[in-house]
This record gives sequence, C-alpha cells and structure tokens, in this order.
Amino acid sequence: MQKLFITRPLPETVCDAARELADVTVRQDTLPLTEPEMIAALTDYDIVLPTLRDMFSADVLNKVEEPRAKLLANFGVGYNHIDADAARAKGITVTNTPGAVTDATADIALTLILMTCRRAAEGERLVRSGKWEGWHPTQMLGQHVTGKTLGVVGMGRIGKAIAKRCHFGFDMDVVFFNRSTVSDVGVPATQLSTIGEVAKAADMVVMAVPGSPATHHLFSTDEFNAMKPTAHFVNIARGDVVEEAALIAALQSGRIAGAGLDVYEFEPDVPEALQALPNVTLLPHLGTAALEVREAMGMRAVDNVRAFLSGKTPADVV
Repeated sequence: MQKLFITRPLPETVCDAARELADVTVRQDTLPLTEPEMIAALTDYDIVLPTLRDMFSADVLNKVEEPRAKLLANFGVGYNHIDADAARAKGITVTNTPGAVTDATADIALTLILMTCRRAAEGERLVRSGKWEGWHPTQMLGQHVTGKTLGVVGMGRIGKAIAKRCHFGFDMDVVFFNRSTVSDVGVPATQLSTIGEVAKAADMVVMAVPGSPATHHLFSTDEFNAMKPTAHFVNIARGDVVEEAALIAALQSGRIAGAGLDVYEFEPDVPEALQALPNVTLLPHLGTAALEVREAMGMRAVDNVRAFLSGKTPADVV
C-alpha cells in the first residue's frame, strides 16, 4: 500500500476516505511545513497532500534528487505555494481543488463588501468598547451598497459567483477585467480592457484572481489612484496580488474610503498600519472556513489521489 502524508489536520471524514486508499500519516501540527519536513515528505512518501504556506519551492524540490513522491494533491484551489513547473520537472504531478471553494469564497467577498461599506466592523468594535452613546441620525454613516457598481478583477468561477450575488442580490452593475475574453458571466456585465478602467468605474473593487507570479502586485499605486475616493477595495484572492504598501498608503491618505481583507501579502503577518486603520475590515483568511466546504475540498483532493493511484489522470491537474 502506498504511503500518503497529509500535512495538516483535516476533517476526520476526509482522513477516513484517504485511509481507504493508502497508508496515511496525518501531521498534527497546524503550522506550515518546515524545509526539512518538506524534504522528508518528498523522500519518505509516495503522495503528499499539502496546503497553503507549505512552500514547495523550486529550491526545496531541487534539494531532493529523486523524490519518492509522485503527486502533490494540494488542499485548496490556490497553489502559488507550490512551484508546479519545478515539480513537473521532477516527475511530480500537482493537483488542486477548484469548484469546492467557489460559493464559500464568494460569500466572504459579500461579507467584506457589506462590512466595509456599512462600517460593520467599526461599529461592532464601538459597541464592545462600551463607548456607544446610542443612535442618532448622523451616526457612523457608511455607503449604500444597492444599485452601485461592482468591479471584479478576475472573472473565473469565484468572480462569476460574486457578480451573481451582487447583481441579483443588490441590483449592482458589473464591470470586470480578465486576461482572456469572457463571453458569459451569467449576469449583465461589461468587460473592460484594463484594471485601471475597472478601478475608475467601480464603487467596490474585488480581487478574485489566482495567486501566481503573473498576478503578483497586479493591483498597486496606479490602480488605487484610479479609484473613486468613495470606493471600497476587497481582496479574497491571495495577499500578494495587491501591493500592501500601496493599499496602506491609499487608505491613510483617504484616496479610497475603505477596504475589506481576508488575505495578506505576508500572511499571517498583518502590518500594524493596517490594524490601526478604523476603515479596514480584517478577517483571518475565512474564505472557505465552513465544515462542509473543507470536507468538500478534502474529498476533491482524495478523488485526485484515487485517480492517480488507479493510473488515471486526476481531474484537477494544474
């Protein structure tokens, strides 16, 4: 029986399904793998099921001359922590778990839009502080969401799910940028030719692109300068698709009205400057944090393992 290494604790239903396929070892530490642990995983196991921040870089992969592991079945749709090209060069297949995360991540985008535009996090902190003096007509005036314009950067599965929620739920117009032409968003939407055009047109800009070298700092100073001073910025993608220093500068200067973040450029480090800003909602990467979603992600990873062990091409090869 082949040996499978799961790098973090997963829902027990997922682990049980994996045990039907292989001799499974589940690492109990919730922190990312260290470099020695990654090298040992590649050396001692046939299959590794890693996740976010298990940094299987080219440098790490190249330190193992002939890896025993032939599959990295990533738990999560984002796989920018794995150098897929370097893995393939070593004869290692890389898979991910698209689809399972779509609705949950889109829901978090809506959560952040509402929280930042309506100043919900700021208001919750005020109530908890004991300093709330009661309702009055000009108390904590935020921005109305219904009828505004949504700008989506990255119109893939998650971008489309966000657009659907905003259009049908809040009667929002939708503009978007995507590197390739998107013929069917599922709602009335206008594809613009640059991110800057989206930034200029939108009342809420949402980042929904995958993390990769091609999307690193895709949204930076020029894009923030193009936004309306009343506009809000939301990131549910990967932290490094945004230049965090440029975001902080835009918020501190009042260039934009607010931001809602679920991911950070140097996660889990969140700059004190961001934490100090009252007009920013900060979530601890909750995008897929629902039991049924994590189970679905795990089962999709297990399906990829099952196909691989059967000599088939897994559905989610990247």
